[in-house]
Amino acid sequence: MVLSVDLGQSGSRIRLAEKNITSARGKLAGEDPLLALRTVFESIEKLSADTVALSCTGFNGVVPDVSTYALLCKEFFGATKVAVIDDGLAGFIGALQGRSGVVLSIGGGVVSVGGKDGAFAHRDGLGSTFGDEGGGFWLGKLAITRALAFRQGRGKDDGLLELFQRQVAAYDQLQIKNAADAATLAINSAKTLLDAADSNIASAQEIRDRGAQLLADTVIATWLGAKGATSDAPLIAIHGGPSSNQSYVTLIQGHIAKALPQAKFVEALGDNLDGATWIGENMLNDSPPLLRWGRVNIN
Repeated sequence: MVLSVDLGQSGSRIRLAEKNITSARGKLAGEDPLLALRTVFESIEKLSADTVALSCTGFNGVVPDVSTYALLCKEFFGATKVAVIDDGLAGFIGALQGRSGVVLSIGGGVVSVGGKDGAFAHRDGLGSTFGDEGGGFWLGKLAITRALAFRQGRGKDDGLLELFQRQVAAYDQLQIKNAADAATLAINSAKTLLDAADSNIASAQEIRDRGAQLLADTVIATWLGAKGATSDAPLIAIHGGPSSNQSYVTLIQGHIAKALPQAKFVEALGDNLDGATWIGENMLNDSPPLLRWGRVNIN
């Protein structure tokens, strides 16, 4: 039986058989995934499993040495086998379950993984400072930045400031304006930005539309990186928090269709947690750089 973990930027989820645990604690900005996992594991009830599958944000497409992750899971769960998985691969497996195509996972960050005939490609997942374009942090950060500018009289407010009064007030309360709490505020503001765009706030629409184009570029680059061609008909699945806004998804799909006119847009069959579970049960060998197994002696 596999104990599966999905460590994200906005929270974490754990599954063992019929037991599901959700934690608001995710990987903070700039935090090592290993330290984030320890904090999450310390906060939950005692669980036991021989095999653990960890889907983690923060690897930027390259899973590091996994020995410390294996020891961590032995300490908390008594595990002897641990799969450490880039969250993009877990999302890909969960959503398409082995079919050729691209899965775009949009949370606080962005990661896109594509696969065709055994070839895989990973795009973005570069972190909020230099990447994650179009993701929750990116959307919320630009929205709060614009609202603060309007408050200072830089530019003509088109109604965005009123819609972001709560977020602006939360910004004012931050003791440190560029630390982990600020990043969390930005991520949690993405929905408000997308709602504002749906309410025809022009400044919000500008941010949303740019984000959609950037995400489409990421998907297209992923398919081509997996040795796909523009004439192919890849399956494209988009999932994650911001994808609950249909206007955003429709814009992303429209841009993708211009470059990949035969693309087929499908609903994700599962998520990162489902993918981690499947990998823990079926992909029992390393698939570097996106998946590495660690093993611990029981002695």
